[in-house]
Amino acid sequence: MSNYHIETKCIQEGFKPGNGEPRVLPIYQSTTFKYDSSEHVGKLFDLTEEGFFYTRLANPTVDSVERKIAALEGGISAMCTSSGQAANLIAVINICNAGDHMIVSNAIYGGTINLFAVTLKRMGIEVSFVNPDASLEELQKEVKENTKLVFAETIANPTLIVTDLEKFATLAHNNQIPLIIDNTFATPINCRPFEFGADIVTHSTSKYMDGHAVALGGVIVDSGNFNWDNGKFSGLSTPDESYHGMVYTRDCGKNAYITKARVQLMRDLGSAPTPNNAFLLNLGLETLHLRMERHCSNALKVAEYLEKNDKIAWVNYPGLKSNKYYDLAQKYMPKGSSGVISYGIKGGREAAVKFMDSLKLAAIVVHVADARTGVLHPASTTHRQLSDQQLLDAGITPDLIRMSIGIENVDDIIADIEQALSSL
Repeated sequence: MSNYHIETKCIQEGFKPGNGEPRVLPIYQSTTFKYDSSEHVGKLFDLTEEGFFYTRLANPTVDSVERKIAALEGGISAMCTSSGQAANLIAVINICNAGDHMIVSNAIYGGTINLFAVTLKRMGIEVSFVNPDASLEELQKEVKENTKLVFAETIANPTLIVTDLEKFATLAHNNQIPLIIDNTFATPINCRPFEFGADIVTHSTSKYMDGHAVALGGVIVDSGNFNWDNGKFSGLSTPDESYHGMVYTRDCGKNAYITKARVQLMRDLGSAPTPNNAFLLNLGLETLHLRMERHCSNALKVAEYLEKNDKIAWVNYPGLKSNKYYDLAQKYMPKGSSGVISYGIKGGREAAVKFMDSLKLAAIVVHVADARTGVLHPASTTHRQLSDQQLLDAGITPDLIRMSIGIENVDDIIADIEQALSSL
């Protein structure tokens, strides 16, 4: 891995063209690859040779993007998936089996809550949801003998709660289990969780990494720092009879975690990204550092405007000095948090709906974190499957509006908000 600054890595890492080869990462739109001998293909399956044999497991375009993202996060390896949900699912079941338990912050995306609380429960994996603001002593009480991991988001979607990464890392490591952090909102431009003790990082690359709302995707990145051979993770440290009896910790060293995820779970679940989507993701990554700077500066100006407007009941943005999580945001994300803000309109849910319907530049979309300003009412959309108690636990009130501030001219964004507020 190079010593380039992260801005340079966004452009230069991943794909290294040779003499006379394309300067821009090509799309290898092929499901399979040709070899001259059966022996060579056999070595590929044995992982004794590097190469590509089937795009579900590996593809040159996807591989280049994986290398770039690993470099951006400061990890040793990465595996792209078809969506962020697939990334979180595989990241967890790569080390959790039926009968295992995990500790999860309750301030996470509603779809992830459903994945863990409903689908994983049906698979026999128990989940304890915890308040991320709880003390280390309180969190420790949730740990069980069969607890296998701790999971949280850097910045919670949509409540924007900032996780104390070092506190959660201490909880995990005191109990010899890994910390998995979903770093989607912050991106590695604003926060690199491995530097604060995280062991695995996930992303929905459909958000800021892609940046243009054109390509679904996810990624899992391994720090290479966790000791999977500590006796708690038999799936990694005992023979896998479905893959030649391979012992991942013995045969793959620091790459044990990602190798198992790829040759066992990606093989069986098939949640592979397309080469075309990987190509589009790479284009987004090349400008990630520029876009995040504009997203954050625009969001701060919009948040400051809303904080002074008498039609706004409250504003939540970690970049505001008045925000409860300002100090944590400054500690973990001194360059900015993200372009997402949340706020409430005086008049409650009815006023919020009228306001959103009156916006002209900002579109009502079930998406977040792309170049265009978008708005959503989470309680009735992305989080509508949650119970009233789950909504309250996740900090989602009936009047909460989530606005993803784009990279347009900020004066135009504020003017749009102003005209919509004038309709109330």
